[in-house]
Amino acid sequence: MKKDIQIPKVEDVYIAVVNEYNDIYKTHDWNAYIINDKEVDLDMVLIVTSGYSENKQTSVFRKKLDKLPKKSYAKIELMQEELFALNNTFKVSFFEGNTMFDKTYLFRKNTINLKALQPLPLMDAKGVLVK
Repeated sequence: MKKDIQIPKVEDVYIAVVNEYNDIYKTHDWNAYIINDKEVDLDMVLIVTSGYSENKQTSVFRKKLDKLPKKSYAKIELMQEELFALNNTFKVSFFEGNTMFDKTYLFRKNTINLKALQPLPLMDAKGVLVK
């Protein structure tokens, strides 16, 4: 029975953490985004984030997007720099048509930093990307 279950592979959906200037507070903030680089819309996108280490764990944050249009992105959350010393997971589930997809994205501890910035798909920004 288990061999009959097909789990589709998630492609062209990414999580990025971007260092952006905040005009209101005149600060540089780190924000997490979900990027849909597919040619189709994603429906009922559920994102569950948390951070952890051997002796620490953050609270769980949940976000729902009814629709994430094709070739677009959406902000998930503001991230405090203290979280970068932890492993940060983003568990993403969504529907593409009638098929449900699920993937866990992991930013390992201390991998989110200014030296790790790279160009991001669809965004006119640089950030740390997990595929």
